[in-house]
Amino acid sequence: MGKKEVVKIFEEKKVRTVWDDVEEKWYFSIVDVCSVLTESKNPQVYWRVLKNRLKKEGNETVTNCNALKMSAPDGKNRLTDVADTEQLFRLIQSIPSPKAEPLLLLNSLAEASATEISKKENPKGYGQNADVAKRGGHVAKAARNQLESQLGHSVVTSLNAKDYFKSLEQEEQKTIENKKRGPKK
Repeated sequence: MGKKEVVKIFEEKKVRTVWDDVEEKWYFSIVDVCSVLTESKNPQVYWRVLKNRLKKEGNETVTNCNALKMSAPDGKNRLTDVADTEQLFRLIQSIPSPKAEPLLLLNSLAEASATEISKKENPKGYGQNADVAKRGGHVAKAARNQLESQLGHSVVTSLNAKDYFKSLEQEEQKTIENKKRGPKK
């Protein structure tokens, strides 16, 4: 299976992605997306708490997520939960963040643009598909810039999202404290 890891930047934060040549799909690190949307101090714990909550609710998207080896900050390849574009859109809807809705809309526009370009050009392999994806992203970026120009303000803001997910942060903090204490005896 031909896979190529690429780091993308969103709101000055890294989002690790992998292109799968066989499936012709992008996979995104869920922890990285959580980091971008929530500004959590510990996005790994945030994702773990959210994942458990969604599993308890019977969310099938979480069940269908895969794990792929991706470069960690320490340079080692580690298994990381990933989602394809469709799964990612569903997960983003579960993350209470003022950044989520504009991101969903812009990503939907980028995906639709890339899909239409792809249908027209029938790209083959990583290079051609990456070019199509980039061009689809440029369409979304141009639309965002034009909208922000007309509105006079950014549609993706850095608002403090803590008010939107206090309970999740409290659970996150409890998990961190429990880890520090060690296993119960």
